[in-house]
Amino acid sequence: MGEQMPSLSDFPLLATIDSPEDMKGLNIKSLVQLAEELRGFLIQSVSDTGGHLSAGLGTVELTVALHHVFDTPQDRLVWDVGHQSYPHKILTGRRDQMGSLRQKNGLAGFPRRSESPYDTFGVGHSSTSIGAALGMAIGAKHKGEEHQVIAIIGDGAMTAGMAFEALNHAGDLDANLLVILNDNDMSISPNVGGLSNHLARILSGRLYTTMREGSKKVLSKMPSVWELARRTEEHMKGMVVPGTLFEELGFNYIGPIDGHDMDTLVKTLQNLKHLKGPRFLHIVTKKGKGFKPAEDNPCEYHGVGRFNPESGKLETKPSSGPTYTQVFSDWLCDMARLDDRLVGITPAMREGSGLVKFSEEFPSRYFDVGIAEQHAVTLAAGMACESIRPVVAIYSTFLQRAYDQLIHDVAIQNLPVLFAIDRGGLVGPDGPTHAGSFDLSYLRCIPNMIVMAASDENECRQMLYTGFMHNGPSAVRYPRGQGPGKKIENRMSALALGIGEIKRKGKQIALLSFGAPLAEALKVGERLNATVVNMRFVKPLDEALVLAMADTHELIVTLEDNAVMGGAGSAVNECLARLNHPKAILNLGLPDRFQEHASREQLLTEAGLDANGILRSIEAFVRHEPLAKHLTLA
Repeated sequence: MGEQMPSLSDFPLLATIDSPEDMKGLNIKSLVQLAEELRGFLIQSVSDTGGHLSAGLGTVELTVALHHVFDTPQDRLVWDVGHQSYPHKILTGRRDQMGSLRQKNGLAGFPRRSESPYDTFGVGHSSTSIGAALGMAIGAKHKGEEHQVIAIIGDGAMTAGMAFEALNHAGDLDANLLVILNDNDMSISPNVGGLSNHLARILSGRLYTTMREGSKKVLSKMPSVWELARRTEEHMKGMVVPGTLFEELGFNYIGPIDGHDMDTLVKTLQNLKHLKGPRFLHIVTKKGKGFKPAEDNPCEYHGVGRFNPESGKLETKPSSGPTYTQVFSDWLCDMARLDDRLVGITPAMREGSGLVKFSEEFPSRYFDVGIAEQHAVTLAAGMACESIRPVVAIYSTFLQRAYDQLIHDVAIQNLPVLFAIDRGGLVGPDGPTHAGSFDLSYLRCIPNMIVMAASDENECRQMLYTGFMHNGPSAVRYPRGQGPGKKIENRMSALALGIGEIKRKGKQIALLSFGAPLAEALKVGERLNATVVNMRFVKPLDEALVLAMADTHELIVTLEDNAVMGGAGSAVNECLARLNHPKAILNLGLPDRFQEHASREQLLTEAGLDANGILRSIEAFVRHEPLAKHLTLA
C-alpha cells in the first residue's frame, strides 16, 4: 500500500502540465499519452487517499480534450456532482496537492470556487450543472462577452427533474450553451432506451428534414440509415443523430460518440466550439475505464478508501460492530417479513443507504427512483394513501431537496411515511455539501412530524419500529459509521412517544443529549458529576423531563450534532420560555458556518462536541456571573 504520492518520473508528460495552457500545442498522439498517464496518476493518488474513483476514470479523455480545445478558465466548465472532476483538478494546477485530497486543510473532493478559478461552480449534489451553466451563459450575454459555457452532466444526474427543467429553459432562450452528456451505461441509457430501439424510425422520418445547419457542419458525409443504427447500437464513434427529445427541447443534438476516442472528441469539440446556440453532445464512456476492478464493479469503486493500486484490493479496517446503516438494513428486512405493507424507497442510494439486502429479498417491494428526491417523497405519499407503509431511506443532505414535498404531500395530509435519515450530522471528508447539519432544525418545525435521534444501535432499531408503527409522518435520524457498540435486541418494541430517559444522575448540571453526542455527554457527566439525559425525541419534546431538570439543576446544557440555530436546543429554550421558567441554558451543537472537509472526529472536535470541548464550553459559561456564585464544577 502506497504511503506517498506517486513519483512524477513515472508520468513524464503529465509532469510538464502545470495548467491547461501547457496542453494547447499537443497533437492527438501526445494527448492520448497524457490521458494514459493521467489515468495512472489518478489511480495511484486515490489508492493512497481514498475518494471517488470510477466516475473520474471514465472522464479522463473528455477532460483532456475539453482543456485542450477550450480556453479555460475563461471558457467555463461546469461539472455535475463533482465525482468526475478529479482529472480536472490534476490538470488545473493541483496535481501536486492530490495527496491532501478530502483531508483537513487539503483539496476538496468536489469542485470549489474558493479553491481554483477553474472550478467555476461549487457542487456536491447532482443535476445542477445545466441550470448553473445556463445562468453563466445568460450572464456572459448580458455583459457582452463571448466565452463558452459547457455543462458536463452524467453519472445518473440526468434522472433528476431539475436537469430537464434547465434544458427546457435553455432551449427556449436559445442560449449559447453546450451540454455534454457523459453516458456511462449507468445513467441515461436505462432511462431513454427507446433511443436505440426506435432509431430507424427517427432517422427515416426526420433525419434530413430536422437536421440543423450546425449539425451538418460536424460531419460532411452522412452514412446510411442502417449504418447509423448499427453505430448507435454498438455505441461507436462518429455519428450525428438528432435525438428526438433534445431536438424538441430546442437543442442541436450530436452523438452518441465514443468518449474514449481522443481524435473524435477533439475534432467534435473543435467544431462545436464555433457553433452558437444550445448544443447537446452525447458521449458514451465506461465507468472505471482503465482499471479492471473498477470496470468490473464500478459501484464498489465509486467511493473508496485506500486500496492496492496493482491488485485493486481494498484496505479494510477491523470492525467492532455494525454501522447504523447496517442496523437499518437488518431492521428493514426484519420488518418487511413481519408486515407485507412495507415498501422501501431510495433516490439512487441503494448501497449507501443499506437497501442491497432488501432489494434482493423483496424485489417487488423495492423502488429506486433515481436521483429524484422530490419524486421519492411524493411517491411515498401516494403509496401511503393506499394503505401501503413506505420507508424512505435517504441521506439527511439529500432530504433537503424534497422539503416542499415533505411538508405539502406528507405532513399536511398526515400520512404514515417513515423517513430513515442516514448521515445525520457531520459526515467528514465529503465536506459541507454532504453534511447533515440541519435536519433537526428543518424537521421539528413541521406540524404532525415525529422526530427521533438515535444515540446507539439498539435505540436506532427500536426507533425505526416506533416510527413505522406510528400512524403519521415520522423520522429517525442517525449518523454515519458505527455507534458506541450497544447490543442489538432482536425483539422490537415501540418507544413511548416524547419520553426521554435519565442515563446518569448527578448534581447542579443537567446534560440533555439528542442522539449521537450521548456517549461524549456520559464522559462529561462522570467528570463533572452531572446528570445526563438521553432525550430521544426532538419532537414531541419531553417537556415534563425538561421542567424536572430545570427545577433540580443550576444549569441546563443541550447537546446535538446539528446546527445550534433552530435545533433541538432551541426547542428546550422555547419550552422553558413558553412556560415562563427562566433557567441558565447553554446550547452546544454545530457552529453557524459551513465546516470544511476533514474526518468526522476532527470536525466534532473542531465544533467542540467531543468530551474535552464540551467541558471547556461549560467551564467558560460557568465563569460568568451570576452562575459562578451558585455553581461549582466537580
